[in-house]
Amino acid sequence: MTTLSIPINRDLVLASLSKGVRTDNRGLFDYRPIKFEFNVISKANGSASVRIGDTYVLVGVKAEIGKPFPDTPNEGVLIVNSEFVPLASPQFEAGPPDENSIELARVIDRGLRHGNAIDLKDLCIIPNEKVWILWVDIYILDHGGDLFDATSLASLAALMTTQIPVTVVEGTQVSLHEEKRPLKINDYPISVTVNKIGQYLFLDPTLEELNFVETRITIFTNSKKEICAIQKGLPGALSFDEISKAVEIAKSKGEELRLTLLDSFNNWKKSMGGI
Repeated sequence: MTTLSIPINRDLVLASLSKGVRTDNRGLFDYRPIKFEFNVISKANGSASVRIGDTYVLVGVKAEIGKPFPDTPNEGVLIVNSEFVPLASPQFEAGPPDENSIELARVIDRGLRHGNAIDLKDLCIIPNEKVWILWVDIYILDHGGDLFDATSLASLAALMTTQIPVTVVEGTQVSLHEEKRPLKINDYPISVTVNKIGQYLFLDPTLEELNFVETRITIFTNSKKEICAIQKGLPGALSFDEISKAVEIAKSKGEELRLTLLDSFNNWKKSMGGI
């Protein structure tokens, strides 16, 4: 028996959205199944991967000792990079990061930093001299839509698994113990990206829906449902009422995603003997 495949076009997407459903039968504000894996890179200080539908993101955290920035002499350093692996999408090309990769890294950096995810002062070893530098490296391995939210979850999950060596300071000398301590997590900022096609707002677009998204707004909220960071993307416009609605959606769904992450992390810890 032959199965007919109906091409997804803008009219079909709009017709579905007008009925409050998606082309894959989800509601407008439903996410696809989310799956976490923790500590997936043995040589990293921390790592995690996230799948949302067909989207697959891997994040590794590497810690090294270096000098602090002059304007923050008693704080560690957080550096976020992203790479769109060419095999993840025909649209991705080998070579230097393009503007989309740079935007993704900057948005995640801003969300983690302004969301106070980690205490940078806790990473100071010797003020003005030596601090921990955390490299958060993002790899998009399969692009199935909603990269910002998937990457936000994966980056936070990777930091939650991160462990750094215990340091002993004698004068200006620093020695590292084999014993490691977990990175102190202050809060759990989560991004929710609200997309717009026509007059309709919705979450977690598939790659097919993404082709017709006119504008989007990514909103980070913390565990108190306070806004930490906002990034608008694509040329389309959002009215004041639409932005207000997007904020309320981000607060509500951000809390759901946060609980999903914490439940998955706690279950993983239990499976590992409560490490």
